[in-house]
Amino acid sequence: MKALYQKSEITFAIIMIAIYVGGTLVAQQLTDQIGITALIPAIFHIALVAVLAYWIISNGLAKKYGLIKPPYPADRAWFFLPILIVATSGLITGFDFRYTAVETILFIVSMTCIGFLEEVIFRGFLFLAMAKSNLMAAIIVSSLTFGLGHIVNLLNGAPLMNTLMQIVFAIVVGFTLVLLFYNGKSLVPCIVFHSLNNSLAIIEKTSADAASSLSMSETAFNAALLSFCVVLLVVYCTFCLKNLRVREDQQLHERQDLAH
Repeated sequence: MKALYQKSEITFAIIMIAIYVGGTLVAQQLTDQIGITALIPAIFHIALVAVLAYWIISNGLAKKYGLIKPPYPADRAWFFLPILIVATSGLITGFDFRYTAVETILFIVSMTCIGFLEEVIFRGFLFLAMAKSNLMAAIIVSSLTFGLGHIVNLLNGAPLMNTLMQIVFAIVVGFTLVLLFYNGKSLVPCIVFHSLNNSLAIIEKTSADAASSLSMSETAFNAALLSFCVVLLVVYCTFCLKNLRVREDQQLHERQDLAH
């Protein structure tokens, strides 16, 4: 792994994406045959987390890939409120415990691992590898590939329209999280959001039940909820982008001062 990484960080990132997406797809197919929700995916995701975490730490790359304490002071906790709202938005109509305790735990474990894996792979490996030459291109590509990575849901039999809406939502989320990582240099807030957003799905009402409780069609409910989240995140991204530009301007002035 280290030799491949040193040769080309971008190639390394692409291979990690392929391993993650391909492995998740195969694991899901196997667990469907067994009949125990999330069993094989949980095992696969735990193993992949262990491998990547060990590799990152043993090679002294924890700081580079944001596996450090967030630098934000306690009085700026409000800064994360918008993404917390998005992460918990699926609970708007209440809870629904549909699976056994074991299956629920396995799902939460799998989703928590996915939060770590997707942030490290997309926000860490891919984004930082590309940012060396073009920051904005890195932000765009990292966001797009993060969203398109959710096409695995379509391959697993999810409805087309629902999957397309999720892809758009995931792209916006990806864009937001990469800005958070760039500004704060820590992936921890991104991992926490991602893991929470994914894990809560197991205890949320299905979109059909949630829509019924609000006397709406399922399509209308999904469109309304995702539209709300997308608009909120777009506003949030605008704030982040403004901070990003300010930060770049400050760095430019600092370099000019040093030159004089």
